[in-house]
Amino acid sequence: MLPNLLFDFGGVIIDIDYDRTPAAFRRLSRAGSTVEYSQASQAELFDQLETGQISPAEFRTGLRERYELDATDAEIDAAWHALLLDVPAERLALIGELRRQGYQTALLSNTNQLHIEEVNRRLARQYGFKNGIADCLDRVFYSQEVGLRKPGEEIFRHALREMNWQPAETLFIEDSPQHIATARRLGLRVLHLAPPLTLTTALPEALRAYPREYPEPSAPTPA
Repeated sequence: MLPNLLFDFGGVIIDIDYDRTPAAFRRLSRAGSTVEYSQASQAELFDQLETGQISPAEFRTGLRERYELDATDAEIDAAWHALLLDVPAERLALIGELRRQGYQTALLSNTNQLHIEEVNRRLARQYGFKNGIADCLDRVFYSQEVGLRKPGEEIFRHALREMNWQPAETLFIEDSPQHIATARRLGLRVLHLAPPLTLTTALPEALRAYPREYPEPSAPTPA
């Protein structure tokens, strides 16, 4: 049986440089303040944006007040988007080929309205997508829309329920160790894309090894 494929977005499908956004915000700060945002952890303001608790306008206001930013909305948005890099065509081609082979696919991403809109604009311009990365997968689950975020367990459970997937039959592809830890705890198979691994090199190899490395659960013994 083919495993279900649950993809993270940033660092897996789209390239990310987490250092670029704090550096961009620091240049906008009167006090040269360091924004508390990284791959491993972030300030509550970012959590609130990523779970839809605050609007983009409230997010910008919060940034101005907390980090003493002298910046227009456009400048703040540009700094926030600085971490977003490219979506390589070969990764999209790989996902498309796997879907043609019969794999079910979904995206599970900590993200926010501003980044969703920006990435969708880029994908429309570069690849002609009408619905952003959703055009490439069976389903997308954004923290902004679900109201939950990784590494919490409930967003994983939500995605599995919605897809009608079993954890042991699902391979989670992710670059952040704290999210990998939750997936393992819930019984998902995992592919940790730690640098220098990339999706196009590591995922085909993992899938070739799947019957050996990730055997199907044993059938229950008849009573």
